[in-house]
Amino acid sequence: MRKRTLARELALKILYQVDLTGQPAEEIEGIFWEENSHDQEVKEFAEKLVAGALGNLEAIDRILTKHAENWELKRMAYIDRNILRQATYELLYLAEEIPPKVVINEAVNVAKKYSQIESGKFVNGILDKINHTEERVHGPKTTE
Repeated sequence: MRKRTLARELALKILYQVDLTGQPAEEIEGIFWEENSHDQEVKEFAEKLVAGALGNLEAIDRILTKHAENWELKRMAYIDRNILRQATYELLYLAEEIPPKVVINEAVNVAKKYSQIESGKFVNGILDKINHTEERVHGPKTTE
């Protein structure tokens, strides 16, 4: 598995736990990395995704709410919601670093792997809308 693909999956697991438990990301990450040792490059990219998604959560959630027609964010499956948050962060804040097609493809593959059968289509539809309508932010904002 490619390093960034692995990092995305690990970041998703952290975001999922933060969303599910309501515990601070720092606590979750501390425990997570103790139990899951990985290459420094993988860990750094995963942490960048977590910090970016959480650091921009309010803006990302507004965008997701706008584009997820007939879906309330709080009613989405935890896994789908966090795949969308992470990928939206990548699309809008890391566009200079990562092509949108790569972000969307990776998110769809993660959704197929970790969520329900139709989640890939759901994730693809929302991210495609975001990709074609939302303005990119230059220079990623993180909580670091």
